[in-house]
Amino acid sequence: MKEIYLAGGCFWGAEHYFRNIEGVVDTEVGFANGDTPSPTYEQVYTDTTGYAESVRVIYNPDALPLDELIKDFFCAIDPLSLNKQGEDEGTRYRTGVYYSDPADLDIARKVFDEIQAGLAAPLAVELEPLRNFYPADGRHQDYLVKNPDGYCHLPLKIFRYPRLVSDLGHLLGDEPDFIARLSNAAALLKERMGFFWTGFYIVGDVDPSGASHGHGAPSENGKELILGPFQGSFACMRIGYGSGVCGTAWKERRTVVVPDVEEFPGHIACSSLSKSEIVVPVFKENEIVAVLDIDSDELATFDSVDAFWLERLVRVL
Repeated sequence: MKEIYLAGGCFWGAEHYFRNIEGVVDTEVGFANGDTPSPTYEQVYTDTTGYAESVRVIYNPDALPLDELIKDFFCAIDPLSLNKQGEDEGTRYRTGVYYSDPADLDIARKVFDEIQAGLAAPLAVELEPLRNFYPADGRHQDYLVKNPDGYCHLPLKIFRYPRLVSDLGHLLGDEPDFIARLSNAAALLKERMGFFWTGFYIVGDVDPSGASHGHGAPSENGKELILGPFQGSFACMRIGYGSGVCGTAWKERRTVVVPDVEEFPGHIACSSLSKSEIVVPVFKENEIVAVLDIDSDELATFDSVDAFWLERLVRVL
């Protein structure tokens, strides 16, 4: 087992998030890299001790490599916000990765560089060796387990996704049939997350009859997206390469998040009830074999949290 210390704002929610990630063995909240010996929560709250609210994460590197864990950490924070996460503000709420093993620095630095490359402003996340750590008293350990309705700055969905991805892996096991795997993935997503429409479009051959299905548009080497397993109301059966949100995700080989489908150029209105959408490509050996399509009947449902964990989910497929 190995350990890493992660400061992600209020440690109540941060701990609850990490404890749901497969490969995490144990967690403990406390105060890292400050100046006052054995501080109390009340002392740290004054922002005069130099400590950051942190979580000691014990993890199995064989099941959860450190780089993956740090990426999970970045998913749960605003990496550009200095001394503030959500509505919580103060130096105690700064973000940071504190390592006790010097060998972890190179791994962490690589992830930091990767994250920084996708941002227009400098990261506001510390990367330092652990100088000290003092556990918080018992009332703060597993706080959201003891107080399910307690305060948390993180969105509720961020607690659901790690468990969902883990459970999907166990549910699918070594089942080799792709349709069977997609079917249970669609069902589990619908059951756990309650999305309006959840399903897959599979890359397949263009209709040999040459019949137009209304959304055929251009094909890619004689291929188009064909409706696969789904949960929800009836849907478009074929979508062309580059057409609508699904075809765009296929063509551009990336996840597409649409806050308002009416504002998306070329949107295919399979249902007038759909308001926002996310589409995630499913890769096999660097080729897209399907896309995961999720629709919501509310505007702006999906964000970077959904994108991060749904990309993790399709890798399980």
